[in-house]
Amino acid sequence: MRLKNSVALVTGANRGLGRHFAAQLVQRGAKVYAAARRPETVDLPGVIAVRLDITDPESVAHAAKLADDVTVLVNNAGTSLGAHLLDGDLDEIRREMETHYFGTLAVTRAFAPVLERNGGGAVLNVLSVLSWVHPGPFGAYSAAKAAEWAQSNALRDLLAPKGITVSALHVGFMDTDMAASVPADQKSDPAVVARLALDGVEACRPEIVADEFSRTVKAGLATALQG
Repeated sequence: MRLKNSVALVTGANRGLGRHFAAQLVQRGAKVYAAARRPETVDLPGVIAVRLDITDPESVAHAAKLADDVTVLVNNAGTSLGAHLLDGDLDEIRREMETHYFGTLAVTRAFAPVLERNGGGAVLNVLSVLSWVHPGPFGAYSAAKAAEWAQSNALRDLLAPKGITVSALHVGFMDTDMAASVPADQKSDPAVVARLALDGVEACRPEIVADEFSRTVKAGLATALQG
């Protein structure tokens, strides 16, 4: 699909990758709703700031009612709390799943009828290389992202008859606040990742693998586990 003259809503658009998505969509000629829990923190020119907490059903419903002309949904909002599966705070582990799985699902369910009424469109889910590989220290986040990957694949089948494509973005560490502690040489430029992802949406690609680390991990998915 063409992003020029589209109408996009980006969740978590006040910083990091989401901010790059919103800015680049404006550059590509889209009308952009930049959604955040605190819309006053959205500082991009040319966007419409929208209050949206993806874990709050009333907030989600209000956003879908307000942005009723959307044709592109970018599910970018997320969190990384670092809770360990064995001894971490269960509430924090649940919050990872509530945000990445249930929150993303809630927003997609709310906006799917909007996209369909507007003639179809596209959904982009921001996943992670940790959708595929699950190191112990990142267990809670990895489990939530793996669930979101499964959700993306299932929704792709369900939304295709409605004229809505679903693209899943896989990427490793990026140079954002969430990965502030990661060495710079291990991080991708989020502006480049956003560009690759939006190119993938325009090309209707079901899966977008944005960096070499993610490509390497994907290539090894069929490798047997070593005991």
